[in-house]
Amino acid sequence: MTAKIAKSSGHAAPKSTVATLGVSLGALGVVYGDIGTSPLYALREAAKAAAGGGALSPAAAVAATSAIIWSLVVIVALKYALLILRADNRGEGGIMAMLAILHARAVQPGRSGLILLVAGLVGAALLYGDGAITPAVSVLSAVEGLKTDAPFLAPAVVPITICIIVGLFAAQRFGTAKIGRVFGPVMLLWFLAIALLGIGGIARAPHILVAFDPFIAIDFLRHAPFAVDAALLGAAFLAVTGGEAMYADLGHFGVGPIRLAWFALVLPCLLLNYLGQGALLLDNPSALASPFWKLAPGWAHYPLVAFATCATIIASQSIISGAFSLTRQAIQLGFLPRLRVLHTDAASIGQVYLPFVNTGLAIATITAVVTFGSSDALAGAYGIAVSLLMVITTLLAALIARQWGYALALVLAVNGAFLTIDLGFFVANSVKIFEGGWFPLAIAGGVALLMLTWRRGQQLVAAARACMRQSSDAFRADLKARPPLRPAGVAAFLTPSREGVPLSLSRLYALTGAIPEHIILLSIEILEIPAVAADDHVQLIAEDGYRRMILRYGFTEPVRVPAALDIAVAQGKLDAETVRDLVFYVGREAVIPSRAVLGMAYWREKLFAFMQRNAERPAAYFCIPPGRVIDVGTEIEI
Repeated sequence: MTAKIAKSSGHAAPKSTVATLGVSLGALGVVYGDIGTSPLYALREAAKAAAGGGALSPAAAVAATSAIIWSLVVIVALKYALLILRADNRGEGGIMAMLAILHARAVQPGRSGLILLVAGLVGAALLYGDGAITPAVSVLSAVEGLKTDAPFLAPAVVPITICIIVGLFAAQRFGTAKIGRVFGPVMLLWFLAIALLGIGGIARAPHILVAFDPFIAIDFLRHAPFAVDAALLGAAFLAVTGGEAMYADLGHFGVGPIRLAWFALVLPCLLLNYLGQGALLLDNPSALASPFWKLAPGWAHYPLVAFATCATIIASQSIISGAFSLTRQAIQLGFLPRLRVLHTDAASIGQVYLPFVNTGLAIATITAVVTFGSSDALAGAYGIAVSLLMVITTLLAALIARQWGYALALVLAVNGAFLTIDLGFFVANSVKIFEGGWFPLAIAGGVALLMLTWRRGQQLVAAARACMRQSSDAFRADLKARPPLRPAGVAAFLTPSREGVPLSLSRLYALTGAIPEHIILLSIEILEIPAVAADDHVQLIAEDGYRRMILRYGFTEPVRVPAALDIAVAQGKLDAETVRDLVFYVGREAVIPSRAVLGMAYWREKLFAFMQRNAERPAAYFCIPPGRVIDVGTEIEI
């Protein structure tokens, strides 16, 4: 039976203009918080790069502004808003949705598709590196506004930033549903404010409008030394970091509201602010140290610092929430071990909190703040992870387009053009590896290693389990040869396979000579679609001597076995008395690394065994009441 896709219960398809505007307002805080705070530092870094370490010339100021304008237009408006948003998995976006479309988890070792899997998992891991850097650079750049009017406060910038970040991560356990309702309106005011600042700057030097000519930047890059070109492109790329959130949050808001918010408000406001900063630098090159803050009149500096801090907290919150969602999807698709997942809002499956991920990101973010100490220094670490992610996204989008039947020539022309641009930005950012770019890459490399090790280890365990598992016919033959005791009761044996007899059942019979009177073999399947319709969550198959129950979920859904059993009762597939008396038998597998068994490198086997021991217990992860669980242990060598 093929599971039907669940109808959206969120914002994917607003039916009226008012609804679309409302969803677009919500998207301002979640989708555009990161890119909306880039004006705090992006043009400053681009102009410094264009100046090449010397005095800022008018040509350099215009070229830096033009490079940022056209980076926004080409990368975010054309590539993401018009192209990448088309590569959705039944309305869901993000790197995991792409891997699900391409059936990456079915790739076997030695197959050519393994390169695809590795690339996809590296892309997912890069988001964790970005998640550690974004709060650090965003909050630092906002708090640094204090130094504009009060240089003596410079030593307090890092401690204040750390206090804000600690508070931000500490608040995650309470959920973001209530705070999230004000994200959109706050960011709306933020975008309008930076647009007004920009208009005031443009009035000082209207000549900056020539930056709309792309050949201004191209000509500057042609005549500048390679070091200046790389620095300028790498700095200009800071203006588009956060654009990838368009695709990652597709499932929450839908294509229409995301595009409407971008083209109607976000892009015009960003362009106005960058033009205003560029005009200020034309009029007053000495403002290079802080062009964003110099746009504001003196009386507005401290209120603007507070406002910018709120905006950067919103931007950071969006990144953190995205890391939680990404991790849960990776767990569901089998790329990470089960971690403790807390649902902070009963009305929304998307509101989740993962303590382990939250702690890890908090440590990484605070480490970045302490290690680099300023947004200037962090700019060297920022961008390289996102630029590589954009390269991988373009490649995966090309493969999806081919899978969906688009002509090879068209895919090569469109995706090839964007890939060339992405590679240019990646090369430009790669020169910053020793200036701090190593930091997010190190985080991403570590996470990618964990993902690949977990997936390969799971394959080895599944192969070992298959060799140990009895077939249904062999098990029935054993029961006839040695009839077991059949104490009254109903038992559900969790099994990852739809074939054969679970190890927990055969082990229980072998050790005790008894099995419960009524048996249900319970399998949980995670499909490569975002969600499954409630009517199709439960399938019950009668077999000789027991029943086999299959619970189906999409990769964005929480797995709640008691809720699925309630659905089975409502559909008449089980009676309420059976569900009330049900006892769950869960296999507890102890993985033993062995050099004698072919598999992974021994150190990776030990790493996998460590991850497996510390993973969340299946019963807890599947929300099964602990008082109704019996563990049955098995040792498996890999």
